[in-house]
Amino acid sequence: MAAMIRFTLLTPLLLVAACSSGGGDQSDNAPDPVALVSVGTVEQGPVTKTVTLYGTVDAGPSGTIALAAPAEATVTRIFAPVGTHVGAGQAVALLSPSPTTRVDLAKAASDAAAADKALARAQRLRGDGLASNADVETARAAAQSADALARSMRARTGALTLRAPAAGVVQAIASQVGDLVPAGTGVATIARLGDLRAQFGVDPAVARQIHAGTPIRITVNGAAAPIEVAVQSVDPVVDPSTRLASIYARLPGDAGLAAGETLSGTIDAGSSGNAMTVPYAALLDDGGQPYVYVVAGGVAHRHDVDTGATSGDRIAITKGVHAGDKVVTQGGTALEDGMKVRTK
Repeated sequence: MAAMIRFTLLTPLLLVAACSSGGGDQSDNAPDPVALVSVGTVEQGPVTKTVTLYGTVDAGPSGTIALAAPAEATVTRIFAPVGTHVGAGQAVALLSPSPTTRVDLAKAASDAAAADKALARAQRLRGDGLASNADVETARAAAQSADALARSMRARTGALTLRAPAAGVVQAIASQVGDLVPAGTGVATIARLGDLRAQFGVDPAVARQIHAGTPIRITVNGAAAPIEVAVQSVDPVVDPSTRLASIYARLPGDAGLAAGETLSGTIDAGSSGNAMTVPYAALLDDGGQPYVYVVAGGVAHRHDVDTGATSGDRIAITKGVHAGDKVVTQGGTALEDGMKVRTK
């Protein structure tokens, strides 16, 4: 009887031990997780530094036309407000001579008439032997000067309808109806069509590496592909407000751009010697520490790296990888150091 009781008590314990032993074998035999990734190759070679540019469209040096008051006048009417497309010869603003200008015109006409009479009198006196040739020449010079001033005044007061000398867009109106504007004061500015340029602000150190003729790839809204233009000039003088130098490039007339639009683009600013580069997509960041996953023997290993210049879709790595290494370019965010991987 005692033997039967001992057997009954041992049987559950043996069953529990058997179950426990079987569960351990299943855990040990579970397959390790395997991530599906894409990889790229670490390459060694010259690196061209690519710089992203931001700027605006403005009128070229010969593309801005200023319409100024030819004489002191009052603005009577504005025919073409800002933003208006105007053709060659189209009226932009109408002025009327000021009281001072009317007085000056009348005086110039009176002085010219008096000088002409004095010349005629000097010529008669010379014919009578009462004046010398020098007296006549003096009177003639005075008459010519007075006549020229009178003609100039008539021309200026007769040109108080300001017209666009070429087709363009009214960029600015500096005066309002009723304003008194002195002679030579700008009333309107016209941006000539087809003469536009891009102005980009760049770091002064970068500007020193850029020269006229260097290609710039400009992204235009709505365009299927970037347009490529050449640097026209580089202004190394630093703008005190932005602390940037400027580079300029002429824009094609068919680019569909207008003065004042914002632009972005890229430019190659010099190249360095041989360097290791990886696809930009391979670069990851951990609290400011850049790193990549290098795949070797089907396992991904994290390598902390130091980065250099960006060149197109690749970035230079100055420390942490070797030429020929395979680095993860897709799927890296789901990896952990030492994880098994298979490539697509």
